[in-house]
Amino acid sequence: MTTFDPLFARLARSTFRSRFRLGVKERQYCWDKGPEVIDQHAADFIAKRLAPAHPHNDGKQTPMRGHPVFIAQHATATCCRGCLEKWHQIPHGQPLSTDQQQYVVAVIHHWLVLQMNTPG
Repeated sequence: MTTFDPLFARLARSTFRSRFRLGVKERQYCWDKGPEVIDQHAADFIAKRLAPAHPHNDGKQTPMRGHPVFIAQHATATCCRGCLEKWHQIPHGQPLSTDQQQYVVAVIHHWLVLQMNTPG
């Protein structure tokens, strides 16, 4: 059992969250770039779009397509500060700490690994 099992069990019960999957292009992008680069993209997206106490355009700052990390953010409820508070108990209104940012990247990474190991 991983530390993310309870979270992913809750996410699986959400009709909205459970509909997200990586497509062929996103899977290939992950294979081409590798996990280290994808994790760095996630860290950059989180730092710029989610970490501020009051992110610009919060709730709409994460596209639903276009990058595997964006899809993962919606699947894991790490797409906006409201979802972080509801699903991960990370309060909004204060900047994300380094540990919180690393946690978000780890959740995204975990979902991507699960997706990449599921037959497409």
